[in-house]
Amino acid sequence: MKKKILFSILISAILFYSCGNDPIPKPKGMLRLEFPEARYNAISDKCPYTFQKNIKAEVAIQKDCSMTLQYPEMNASVFITYKPVANDLDILLRDAQKLTYEHVAKADNIQEQPFVNPEDSVYGMFYQVTGNAASASQFYVTDSIHHFLTGSLYFNSKPNYDSVLPAAKYLEEDIRKIMESLRWK
Repeated sequence: MKKKILFSILISAILFYSCGNDPIPKPKGMLRLEFPEARYNAISDKCPYTFQKNIKAEVAIQKDCSMTLQYPEMNASVFITYKPVANDLDILLRDAQKLTYEHVAKADNIQEQPFVNPEDSVYGMFYQVTGNAASASQFYVTDSIHHFLTGSLYFNSKPNYDSVLPAAKYLEEDIRKIMESLRWK
């Protein structure tokens, strides 16, 4: 008899504690990444060009005036390559376009946006790459006579467009600033 009473009390306690507030589903939420407002300063080196770069970017300049802008907070890098034009502008243009369109297998779309700054002799193309391609943005600029510069944005992670989209948009503005502020020496 004592076992039945003890068992009944135990069952009643379990039922009493298990009853309570009904579970409420959590509202849908989206990840919101906020990046600091971009501030820029000039890169001025012995290289035959200068431009404005985000102060958050760490710069590594090579001997041939190519450079890497690293964004440690976003795990991303913009690789910039400089080539002097030596009667090979057609080859340099084809190589820059080929590099961009190698991503077409994984990209959903590649949008071309021409860039023209005749006052400073800067002409080029900005490529916005959407989808799970390795590079989210690419560009080239030239004065068509002496200088040719290409750039590519890469994230140091497996391509996942939805995950890197906020950072890619932020860095896209930095790349546009590079193109707009570029001056040949």
